[in-house]
Amino acid sequence: MKITVVGVGSMGGAIIKGLASSSADEVSGLNPTNPRVSRLADYLHFKLFTTASEVVEYQPDVVILTTPANITVAVAKELDGLQPNTIIISAAAGVRQYELKAVLPNNPVVTIIPNTPVAVNAGTIGLALPADVTGATRDNIIYVLNQLGDIITVSEDQLDIVGVIGGCGPAFVDVFMDAMSDAAVKHGLDRQTAYQLIASMVKGTGTLAYDTEESPSELRDEVTSPAGTTIKGVEVLEKHGFRFSVIDAVNKANGED
Repeated sequence: MKITVVGVGSMGGAIIKGLASSSADEVSGLNPTNPRVSRLADYLHFKLFTTASEVVEYQPDVVILTTPANITVAVAKELDGLQPNTIIISAAAGVRQYELKAVLPNNPVVTIIPNTPVAVNAGTIGLALPADVTGATRDNIIYVLNQLGDIITVSEDQLDIVGVIGGCGPAFVDVFMDAMSDAAVKHGLDRQTAYQLIASMVKGTGTLAYDTEESPSELRDEVTSPAGTTIKGVEVLEKHGFRFSVIDAVNKANGED
């Protein structure tokens, strides 16, 4: 399968890294001439196009759009001429399927919101599948995205909040991890050991929640022994409004005043 990522910025580069490390498919990118992108192409050994006409001539099986939202429809229009079986996957936040279908009416179109851990095949990918995308087309979409991480299927109108939780959430977790590392260093760990410990803890906690499908409150209760150290720490988090701060951060990131 030939997969072309249009726009090799932070997200496009992350997707290419994930595909390059796990896929036997032929991965390529489209981006205006840029030394950083050229170095990435040399390092990961992927084809790099600089014009949409080159992509149309190449005729990929899948096109993943990661361009800024305000230019995505215009860029998609330049890809008119792709074969009708070429799948269009848009990762541009706020760009709706009907907008892309207006300029690429003959191609199947789906929208996704991924996050940067796709670079290490551990992404969280919100996927909105229209009802008319079925059969082999649907299977090929799932095949590509499965290589990048976990797929969470939602309706298109839910992609915005998926983007906040999945896309902004890693930064919120990074702030938490950074604070935890400061506390660990205060109590005697060197910085690198603290980072390794905390990253492992977060990874394991997430894996446990994902695999068991237990609620966060159930998992918390399994760790908080009566009168134990953990519940004392949880009490302090509650005292300082930790949960409210998280909810408020999501509200603000989602555009609420």
